[in-house]
Amino acid sequence: MSDTLASPASHAIEVKHSRFLAQAAPVESAAQALAFLADIARTPATHHCWAYRIGNDYRSSDDGEPAGTAGRPILAAIDGQGFDRVMVVVTRWYGGVNLGAGGLVRAYGGTAAECLRTAPRRALIDYRELVVQAGFEDTGAVHAALAAHGAERLDEAFDAEGLRMRVRLPADRVDALAAQLRDATRNRARIGDNG
Repeated sequence: MSDTLASPASHAIEVKHSRFLAQAAPVESAAQALAFLADIARTPATHHCWAYRIGNDYRSSDDGEPAGTAGRPILAAIDGQGFDRVMVVVTRWYGGVNLGAGGLVRAYGGTAAECLRTAPRRALIDYRELVVQAGFEDTGAVHAALAAHGAERLDEAFDAEGLRMRVRLPADRVDALAAQLRDATRNRARIGDNG
């Protein structure tokens, strides 16, 4: 399991008169990541290099720096810190001294890594949506089991058969919920994937 940012974060350094400012934010989509970039890119600067990771989707840009010296090191910092659903933009104001490829990799990657290292983290939790069906006599046991496992009720309906409810809960709690429902209702309650 990986983490995302609990809130936006930033970190600034100066290397041979060039200023680097890393700004990171939690994002849920590529569009949200690029909107964050567009907002930052309004600030006049020499380069706005960036990278994001959202699950298996990732992109990066050197924004005019030599190929591979900015975007990839920023992405490596995201991955190295164990983050997901994160966008990092490192802005550079050129200070008149060339840093060389190695210096750029260290400056961009290091600024991004330190920004993420000190940022507040929030664990990403995988959720599953399930359908629970039970007879009227088991409604109380079902509600108790759902509460015990942190399940969120999305909708609930009654028909001639009894209760039908759509719930959402952390994926790692599904097996324990199923076992409790089986035991509490003598295997009368049914639990299955939503859909």
